Amino acid sequence: MNKPVVPLTYEQLDHWVESLQPLLVAEAFAAVIGILRGGAPLALMVSHATGASVAFLRYDRATREVRWDSTLPLPEPGSKVLLCEDIAGRGNTLVDCIAFLSEHGLVVRTLTGAYDDLSRLRPDYSIDASGYFALFPWERQAYTDRYRADWTRDGTKEGTLMADDHEYAVYAIDLDGVLLPDLPLARYDENLEEALAERDALLPFERIPGIDLKRTRAIITGRPEMDRLRTRDWLARHGFGHLELVMRAAHEHDDTPSGAAAHKAAAAIRCGVTHFIESDPVQAIFIAQQAPLLRVIWWNAHTRTGTLIGASAWS
Repeated sequence: MNKPVVPLTYEQLDHWVESLQPLLVAEAFAAVIGILRGGAPLALMVSHATGASVAFLRYDRATREVRWDSTLPLPEPGSKVLLCEDIAGRGNTLVDCIAFLSEHGLVVRTLTGAYDDLSRLRPDYSIDASGYFALFPWERQAYTDRYRADWTRDGTKEGTLMADDHEYAVYAIDLDGVLLPDLPLARYDENLEEALAERDALLPFERIPGIDLKRTRAIITGRPEMDRLRTRDWLARHGFGHLELVMRAAHEHDDTPSGAAAHKAAAAIRCGVTHFIESDPVQAIFIAQQAPLLRVIWWNAHTRTGTLIGASAWS
């Protein structure tokens, strides 16, 4: 992806569909039809916003075959329907699905989550993402190296080489408060050298967040780069030396909660992970704001529980 990424969350898409409600209701659609799978969430949102029945098409990108995939019958010829897809791309999906519905005598209008400068057609309802790469919440795994490799090798999300979405989950974790106890900040202010020595002597928690370390790519910490050697030594002593270690560059991000969170959010995206486990609740909120499609989990070391964090701007 050479274009800047624009992440679109479920909430943003829901608000956008809601803003279109008067126009969509006035169209009096006989049915809202989603192209499986990317068009299904939007079709359901529109169905709830308008009260129109929802149905689905299944499209085979290899053969360009379109099939009606619904218990509902096709609407009567002459009926107006709304065809939904996530992106109006440069391929044949929308064109072929429009042709299929038109051949059955239906009047077809289109709604996509986004279109860009490569789109073959301009939908009737869509978000302009020209110059950007629109990324949808059901495509968060596209950040991962494995997903991109499979996509490049196969050329299509629907091919046999693509694994199930959950198989692409990749984790990164915070360090202090997740793998080992987090010292109070006052200890560092009282005597920095003694606090660092005390931290180096700490043992890992007996129980760490319930994740598969084989799926964990990196440790992303707010510790500054100057602490790399002693941090690397601690990780190696306790069996975590195989993980990539990403530390904070002090000249780029300060040690405030917002500064540390900005470092972690950028690093998580750069590392291509889908989930990040953070020990500080305030930082977790900031990270969720800055990386909307990242699964951010606040790990409470005292109760040994995780909380999924979502944070949208409110005004």
